[in-house]
Amino acid sequence: MPHFSKPGPGSRPAAPRPDLSSGEFVAPAGPPRLRGASGYAGAKPVVVAVPATVPRPHAREDGSPAPEPKGSRSGPARDELKLCGLAAVRARFARDPGSIQRLFFDYATGRQIGVICKVLAQAKKVYRCVEPAELEKIAGSIHHGGIVAVVAPPALRTAAAEDVRRWAKRGETVLVLDRIGNAHNLGAIARTAAFFGVPRLVLPEDATAARPTDAAHRVAEGGFEHLQVWQVKDLAAFARELAAAGYEVIGAATRGGRPDAPRTGGRKPLALLLGNEEHGLAPEVAAACTRLVTIPGSGKVESLNVSVAAAVLMWELIARAPGRT
Repeated sequence: MPHFSKPGPGSRPAAPRPDLSSGEFVAPAGPPRLRGASGYAGAKPVVVAVPATVPRPHAREDGSPAPEPKGSRSGPARDELKLCGLAAVRARFARDPGSIQRLFFDYATGRQIGVICKVLAQAKKVYRCVEPAELEKIAGSIHHGGIVAVVAPPALRTAAAEDVRRWAKRGETVLVLDRIGNAHNLGAIARTAAFFGVPRLVLPEDATAARPTDAAHRVAEGGFEHLQVWQVKDLAAFARELAAAGYEVIGAATRGGRPDAPRTGGRKPLALLLGNEEHGLAPEVAAACTRLVTIPGSGKVESLNVSVAAAVLMWELIARAPGRT
């Protein structure tokens, strides 16, 4: 049986536990040791400020801990969005560096983000190099790309008739998605839209429609940073508003549409509508389009994946058409 004795007069007192109630983490005193090294002298304790806005769990009245914020591997907690991958984090940093609340990365990626870390240090934001297993837990996925930035999720704006008229006046392309349900498809479409310079994306206020979650951002590789994401309550009514404002409203159809792309010579702005992965465009949405197009194929399979169809149509209708934006 192990024997425990009281500390003698010459014993070294135990190190005091750090006080975490102040909202700061203080590294233990003394020279830190690097893995594989014998240590070095002259090191000072490191203080990393934890922002006051970081949510902390509150206890229930009976003293039991409160449940964790809702979220899953396919979506973020309601008050956080996790951007994974170097391309996505760099794109967010270039557009809005102040929106990055916390940053975690592995050793290899840390050697490529010196400027980002310097800015976060100046703003007293948390940034930390962690082990791959810890990074996987933070990201909620093994596909973290070596870096995770925690940001506040942006609110989706609701498009009104005056917004549509303003877009039409500027001749700007609009991409509309009718109940695209897979977050990976949404992310792939956003990446392609950003690649071809489409400025905005419109989603329906529908429970079955995917949203710009962690998974969508991960697949988009920074594409969402170059898109304005809007939402509307009634997609069919919105399509009619687009047509009334002067848009050529083109709907993608698995069958029954024209196989040739419309050539308006850039005289009218273009709105491209893509439908649900299984059911396509809702009948009332398809009826509101000014034209339906079908990508011709061999007939050996019924259709393309919606993200692939989106890329083909954006190339044909937007990138190749003169005067399109």
